[in-house]
Amino acid sequence: MQSIRNVAIIAHVDHGKTTLVDKIIHATSQMRDNQEKGELILDSNDLERERGITILAKNIAVQYKGVKINIIDTPGHADFGGEVERVLKMADGVLLLVDAFEGCMPQTRFVLSKAIALGLKPIVVINKVDKENCRPDEVQEQVFDLMFNLDATEEQLDFVTIYGSSKQGWMSTDWKNPGTEITPILDTIIEVIPEAPSPEGKPVFQVSSLDYSSFVGRIAIGRVYQGSLKEGQSVGLVKSDNTLKRTKIKELNVFQGLGRLKVQEVKAGDICAITGIEGFEIGDTITDLENPEAMTRIPIDEPTMSMLFTINNSPFFGKEGKYVTSRHLRDRLFKELEKNLALRVEETGSEDKFMVFGRGVLHLSVLIETMRREGYELQVGQPQVIFKQIDDIRQEPVELLVVDVPENFSGRVIELATKGKGELKIMEPKGNLQHLEFEIPSRGLIGMRTNMLNSTSGEAVMTHRFIEYQPYKGPIQGRINGSLISLESGPGTAYSIDKLQDRGVFFVDPGEELYTGQVIGESNKTGDIVINIQKGKKMSNVRASGSDDSVKIVPKRKFSLEEALEYIQKDEYVEVTPKNIRMRKIYLNEHERKRMENKVED
Repeated sequence: MQSIRNVAIIAHVDHGKTTLVDKIIHATSQMRDNQEKGELILDSNDLERERGITILAKNIAVQYKGVKINIIDTPGHADFGGEVERVLKMADGVLLLVDAFEGCMPQTRFVLSKAIALGLKPIVVINKVDKENCRPDEVQEQVFDLMFNLDATEEQLDFVTIYGSSKQGWMSTDWKNPGTEITPILDTIIEVIPEAPSPEGKPVFQVSSLDYSSFVGRIAIGRVYQGSLKEGQSVGLVKSDNTLKRTKIKELNVFQGLGRLKVQEVKAGDICAITGIEGFEIGDTITDLENPEAMTRIPIDEPTMSMLFTINNSPFFGKEGKYVTSRHLRDRLFKELEKNLALRVEETGSEDKFMVFGRGVLHLSVLIETMRREGYELQVGQPQVIFKQIDDIRQEPVELLVVDVPENFSGRVIELATKGKGELKIMEPKGNLQHLEFEIPSRGLIGMRTNMLNSTSGEAVMTHRFIEYQPYKGPIQGRINGSLISLESGPGTAYSIDKLQDRGVFFVDPGEELYTGQVIGESNKTGDIVINIQKGKKMSNVRASGSDDSVKIVPKRKFSLEEALEYIQKDEYVEVTPKNIRMRKIYLNEHERKRMENKVED
């Protein structure tokens, strides 16, 4: 029986987790061919690479000194919180990876608090000690204070600290004496992380995450907590309502490097993937048919935000996408439910509209961006926060907003957060930055990032995570300025845009194809303005010397998908196609819009 260590890796976005794991794989010489290419292996999804975030937890395993080390990757963002808790349950210890300059960040705190509550043994890795202005000793103290504040036990507080640079490929117990190897971290894992216990008895396996393959269907991933499982074995599946269902294991795979290895039997303590189990959910237990033993279920975080998804019915529909019908949209959303656990989809009365519930704008925008890249066309409504009635009081989700900003901008940040009904809880200096913490309703965060970056010249670093539901905080003022709306279809002319620049800021360039009812800019005033930017200059037979080429146009304002979702008003949609993101009015015709407004007022 081989000795096993199960360790989860926790880190904030961009603190070097993926690089470290890659280096460990290379050091244990399992990926020689990829080493030459120098590719990042873990964040294999295009979106993860572009955004530098881990969205889906992945499992890898390496062999070192006769010990098998299962490394479980955790998502660093609180929007994927449902994923975090389940992943940590498979581990016996955690690697807490912290940047030697930035120190502990709020998202790290979120995952760490869950790990400490589960009683996992931590190893602290202070990474990027080769950076200028780094402060490894201060950061080490900061980590200790954080763990103390999170009620860590004495054993957890007596943690081992390793310093190093994943990028340079070395780790050492003393940052002033750089090494040349990454192996000290593996030696520490073997010494510090307890060996995975392997109790005998009836088999007990809990499903912690899912995978999906078009060949074999849904695959259950999790840890064997007791006994052993064999290929072809008949087992019982304990469901959420405690009913027992008979099922059979077709195939067992354990993790090896980045791939999987088919095996006949898996013993307690190891993490494996099982195919052939029908109708399971996350948290279900696979156990003995005769004497079933169920494990306590893992709660999955409830959604806090909803958006309306509908088919693209704009004049440009079908020009770019492969999948444009309501059947395509429905099938894709329900397929996503098989893997994405914090997501809910509800069908509305209308056959081409679906309410999609998720953990925040980032969580939902990742889904939209993925669909867009797969060739889907769709339209999405304004994000809405989910309210609850608790003890006859209307309650709403409240989040912890953390902002690090240069001191001269802190006043603007406080003003913006207060407008969104945020309460300042902590204000303290952090190096040459000001560290601010607010409790703010999720509603107040919609559109906050764009405003924050604009008013701090892009200097603010903000993160937020859900805390709890609290009583409704009262109305929050949304966007004050109205939209500029295109009166006609066709390409806009430089001449018209130039003449209308005093009306507001444009989101389109001359020559871009537009349609009636498209949102093409932001007005300087409240209330929407319908304008015609398709008009060309009237030609006369009198020549004006040089005035024709003196058109000076301010560059258009560009929106990312998240910014567009946070920007739109209640009566607007974001139209998403494989090549474009446009904003439009739900009712394209001006008379129809007026009629609908009057209806609402009545």
